[in-house]
Amino acid sequence: MSIPLIFVLVIIAATVLLGIFATKKSKTASDFFVAGRSVSVWMNASAISGEYLSAASFMGIAGLVMKSGYDALWYPVGYAAGYLFLLLFIAGPLRRFGAYTIPDFAQGRFDSLGFRKIAVVFVLFIGFFYTMPQMKAAGLTMGTILNWPYWVGIAVVGTVITFNVAIGGMKGITVVQAFQYWAKVFAICVPLFVLMAVFGGYNGHLGETAEKVKSTPRLQPDVAVNVNGKEKAPLNTISLTASEATIISFAPDKEYRIAKISPARKPEPGEDKIKASAFITAVRVGSQTNEIQDALAGGKAFDVAKGAYFICNPQTVMKDGKPVMSNGKPLKTGVKIEFEKGGPVTFRPGDIRLQQAVAPNAPSNGKWLNPYGPMASKWGYPVLYTYSLIIALVCGTAGLPHILVRFYTNPDGRSAKKTTLWVMVMLGAFYIFTPMWGTLGRSLMPQLYVTGAFDSAVIKLPTLLENKLLGQILSGVTSAGAFAAFMSTFSGLLVSMSGAFAHDIYGKILKPKATPEQRLVAFKLAAIGVGVVSMILGLLVETFDIATMVGWAFAIGAASYFPLLLLGSWWKGLTKYGAAAGMLLGGLLSFTAIVCNMLLDKKVLTWELPNMVRALMEQPAIWGVPLALTTMVVVSKATAKSIPANITLKMIRLHAPEEMGVSKNYIEG
Repeated sequence: MSIPLIFVLVIIAATVLLGIFATKKSKTASDFFVAGRSVSVWMNASAISGEYLSAASFMGIAGLVMKSGYDALWYPVGYAAGYLFLLLFIAGPLRRFGAYTIPDFAQGRFDSLGFRKIAVVFVLFIGFFYTMPQMKAAGLTMGTILNWPYWVGIAVVGTVITFNVAIGGMKGITVVQAFQYWAKVFAICVPLFVLMAVFGGYNGHLGETAEKVKSTPRLQPDVAVNVNGKEKAPLNTISLTASEATIISFAPDKEYRIAKISPARKPEPGEDKIKASAFITAVRVGSQTNEIQDALAGGKAFDVAKGAYFICNPQTVMKDGKPVMSNGKPLKTGVKIEFEKGGPVTFRPGDIRLQQAVAPNAPSNGKWLNPYGPMASKWGYPVLYTYSLIIALVCGTAGLPHILVRFYTNPDGRSAKKTTLWVMVMLGAFYIFTPMWGTLGRSLMPQLYVTGAFDSAVIKLPTLLENKLLGQILSGVTSAGAFAAFMSTFSGLLVSMSGAFAHDIYGKILKPKATPEQRLVAFKLAAIGVGVVSMILGLLVETFDIATMVGWAFAIGAASYFPLLLLGSWWKGLTKYGAAAGMLLGGLLSFTAIVCNMLLDKKVLTWELPNMVRALMEQPAIWGVPLALTTMVVVSKATAKSIPANITLKMIRLHAPEEMGVSKNYIEG
């Protein structure tokens, strides 16, 4: 049995045992849905932090920093800053309202059962979107430490977490999530300190990168790296450097097929077309020489002869037969190769004076350090992309149902605010370490740029230690931390979505007269159903970045629940029609844009769209949030006659201190 597996089994056992222990105290519906409203500030802050620090925080941020550079720092900044919005505007009023779920707030605020139905839909949209990256992390972690197929890791982990939630509800997972926060802090920092002691500190690696802004990470010589096939699109392409030739050696016992060869740099309008055959010189292909040259000339897919190697030469960009100049020099582009069938290949430099080839797909140090780096500049509109991401992360934090529902577990509004303050401190402490992992990954494991497995850097980096036993132990610690990350978040998501099914759909819509016992049975059945659906969805997102997917869930929450909670808590003029129109328009359009963007990335859709449209589809918050807010205000003004007659009393209940005695839990009538 491998050492990392032992650590994973320990964290799973601790999670299950703590859940069973806490389950003994879960007797009533209140225990299952809101932990009896008796969770202390410190315990709830630890539990919220444990639930919030998902796979995106533990694995995804490090991977995104390694992939795209310091552009990705907006993720931890936005994740933490969102709690300031919660502290100032939402945490106190939400707790004073005293519901079980956010749809409870939606119905109670507007006296509308119909609006509850709309609110439930977005609980499920956001929840299922958020479960996908957690499932990817499960499959990736188990595949990394045990070489399990991706789907097996998802099935095993998903089953364990679903079982834990089904038996314990909110009270059962509160203790578990609080424990998991501290487990994650230990797992993210202790192995990092050891790695920096051996390989050099964070400042040293960052300083070396800053000194060589024109350089790019290089691979270790003669190390085979696996190139993905079309089943992992879009991670089946490699883009080679424009600064020097690169030799690709194909294994003699494997079959390869190349789907497309094109310039790595997207041509500008008016530039001369570069033929694919100009980039590639195929060697040791025997009778396939003419076949390959014909395929290159015609832009067709072709098989690669076993044992062949390609000499890939950069080409000068031409316009009207003349070189395009950049900084006084002819502009060059490398080649992009899209594999239909991949396998292990070795990259070598074309210059015999060099020992190491430039890592394919890796941005230069200058681009990696640039505030508007590869991530924000992906579609050519870096400022728009960046601000849209910031809006999604900050506003989305205040629009995540599985996080918001935890404030109902505090005894009162004042303790909810104190909880939020401590969460900000706990998150800030954790996020200090994640960019350091990404920086070390770029310096020490550049081969991850070829495979696109950036999210595994936290687990793989410890294995570089010469002391293999210590490396396995530290890899086990980070693997256990990764498990704690996606287990705690997935647990919270299951509680939120199962509560939506059992309390909102079954208990309030389908069978309003259901007894508490019947609702508990519905909760447990819903947890099983939601768990199964989440595992199926996880199988579809193997090629997407974990942090990016979580950012999309935030964008949907920012365009739907955030406007509802902000205006619903602070503006008595908001009507049910305005709230419904804003949520549906902003939320559904954002959801549709993101799904279409994912299908375009996977090449399921083949639309030719302008770059600005793609940027707005990938990061829709910059238009989704203003659209939802504006729609709510305009429609509410037009339907002002539908404002509830007791709105003043409701606003007092939302904001008056508990000592005044006017606050009353909505769920209690």
